[in-house]
Amino acid sequence: MEAEAFRRFERMSPFEIKDELIRRAHRGRVFLNAGRGNPNWIATRPREAFFTLGRFALQDCRRGGEFAEGLAAAPAREGIAARLAAALADGPPGADLLRAAVDGAGGDPDALVHELACATLGDTYPQPPRMLPQAERIVAAYLRLVLGGPEAPFDLFATEGGTAGICDVFRSLRANGLLAPGDAIAIGTPVFTPYLEIPHLADYALRVLPMEAAGDRRFQYPEASLRLLEDPSIKALLLVNPGNPTSVAIAPEGMARIAAIVRGKRPDLLIVTDDVYATFVPGFRSLFSELPRNTVALYSFSKYFGCTGWRLGVVAVARDNVVDAALAAQPGALAEARYASLSPAPREMRFIDRMVADSRDVALNHTAGLSLPQQAMMTLFALAELTDGDQDYRRAVNALLHRRSAAFAGALGFDPERNPLFDHYYGLLDLDFWMRTHLGEAVAAWMRANVHPLDIAFRLAEEHGIVLLPGGGFHAPGWSARVSFANLPCEAYAGIGAALRAVVGHYETAWRAAGAG
Repeated sequence: MEAEAFRRFERMSPFEIKDELIRRAHRGRVFLNAGRGNPNWIATRPREAFFTLGRFALQDCRRGGEFAEGLAAAPAREGIAARLAAALADGPPGADLLRAAVDGAGGDPDALVHELACATLGDTYPQPPRMLPQAERIVAAYLRLVLGGPEAPFDLFATEGGTAGICDVFRSLRANGLLAPGDAIAIGTPVFTPYLEIPHLADYALRVLPMEAAGDRRFQYPEASLRLLEDPSIKALLLVNPGNPTSVAIAPEGMARIAAIVRGKRPDLLIVTDDVYATFVPGFRSLFSELPRNTVALYSFSKYFGCTGWRLGVVAVARDNVVDAALAAQPGALAEARYASLSPAPREMRFIDRMVADSRDVALNHTAGLSLPQQAMMTLFALAELTDGDQDYRRAVNALLHRRSAAFAGALGFDPERNPLFDHYYGLLDLDFWMRTHLGEAVAAWMRANVHPLDIAFRLAEEHGIVLLPGGGFHAPGWSARVSFANLPCEAYAGIGAALRAVVGHYETAWRAAGAG
């Protein structure tokens, strides 16, 4: 395609360009979509427990007899843990997890089993709307495990995936006057494209200042970028950690520098961190653990457990936090006008509870909340990790990703990435760097001058049936592409590497034909 033909795609999200690439890739005999982050594995143990729990819950409903054919009462709480233990005696699928959960989760076993059984049946509205109490307790323990803390107490709001979580955070900050049109926010880049797009919507009209990571394959934030946070006009910092598309976690020294800036110069700074890839970096520690008072954390279960279709996420907010402090300093008129129907003291409503209300336009707060079957499934995913003392599942998932990324690197002539902060979920391939390394600066310079960056992605789709996402839409180097190691078999990644070499070979041939070589 000529460069002019790409102009209409330049402003589009890479996730929308993907649809055009898929259409073109389907024309060939081979179709490999490495552009989507949806994993091709599923965690079986918690799902087995879910379906066994559902069958038990239905049987328990019928203990007192049915009202009529097909009509039964909800399970009774008293003694339900013992009844579940008896039902598990024959060892149905998932029995080991359910037994371990009841024995090791702490608290009142009847309270836990009754909540899980009723949630699996989905027989009531979520109560409280923010999150079921046993689910919150267990998911909080899971987050302490995977986020490296925090020690400070915090509360959770169960959301329809991380997607709903970030929307709820932005919506409530805007509704409560904490972010207003024209306000400045910093965003750590390269980053998940929607996080670049949401602030520019007319609903928010925020001024976005990129906090750029160094493009040296380590993607850490240099001192010059971090100094941006010292600017008192910046209201918030938005991060994905480990990154997307970079797949690299913030190094301990970077975490320490951010913490020093916040504690020394910006104690009012709000940080929103999306830590969905936390489980793929050994020893990961979130900014939520380092700076709980300043940080709102987002987490999704989708990638690690292979459950994007379940839409399971949480927003975590420390009980002592800068958002509530800012709300307390506001005149009470705003809260009175917005939340008077919910509380006799609306000004005292915490930010996390305002988020719940705002997620249902306040008026429908009483029917807010993530559906109960989703909360039950989320709880079982968390329990599966908490009861996996040897971390067998985590080792298996990470080993799978490492094999795939190594196959891709080998096909391109790179050594496998040994950075301990690299999560191997995605790879951000800098083709300009690859050209300079393997073919020399002259070929790379010709390519930059004569080829549109999107040409790589379109050639891969049209000529090889392969879909990668162009890196420019992530605020990554224009001559880059994101490959997902989550959704194709290992052997496919060697093929993708070979196809990339073929595309680059085409550019080298064109360079020679132009008489530049």
